[in-house]
Amino acid sequence: MSYFPASLETLIDKFAALPGIGRKSAQRLAFHVLSGSDEEADSFADAIKNAKKNIHFCKVCQNLTEDEICPICSSSRRDRSLICVVSDPKDVLSIERGREYNGTYHVLHGVLSPMNHIGPDDIKIKELLVRLADEEVAEVIMATNPDTEGEATAMYISRLIKPFNIKVSRLAYGIPVGSNLEFADDATLNRAIEGRTEM
Repeated sequence: MSYFPASLETLIDKFAALPGIGRKSAQRLAFHVLSGSDEEADSFADAIKNAKKNIHFCKVCQNLTEDEICPICSSSRRDRSLICVVSDPKDVLSIERGREYNGTYHVLHGVLSPMNHIGPDDIKIKELLVRLADEEVAEVIMATNPDTEGEATAMYISRLIKPFNIKVSRLAYGIPVGSNLEFADDATLNRAIEGRTEM
């Protein structure tokens, strides 16, 4: 038996369906929305509708944009000979926060995952290969996550790129800055040793 009206239960269910939101957090969010004014609720609903209506994939890199081409791809300051391949749009934000990378991106919108029935045709691999054929690219950096699916995706794509005679590199993984060696697991230490650089 539900203690809440049906419309409130529906709102809670919608919040609970969001990633990382449990039932209690969903209830807090629903009550917060209800405690606001009608204008705030309308503004919140409009923001969701406008984002769904106006945001689409960049025709070059597949990142999210409101224009035909995203600001990164349209920037004349970017090094177009360098493409960093990431799984999700949020990964672009993570790399951009570092302010070191000046190349372009390609967003796959997922990784290969046979267990979840996600194959090469379900993510944006074809679009990457079209770019490599059309553009002057010197290096592709594989920046998928260092988990099983991310590694498998990086290996699969690197094999597809080989015939293009383009350098393929992988992000170095290892010991985070500010941590201690004694707390690092074996796989992380092995990666750090393999990815060592000359000083």
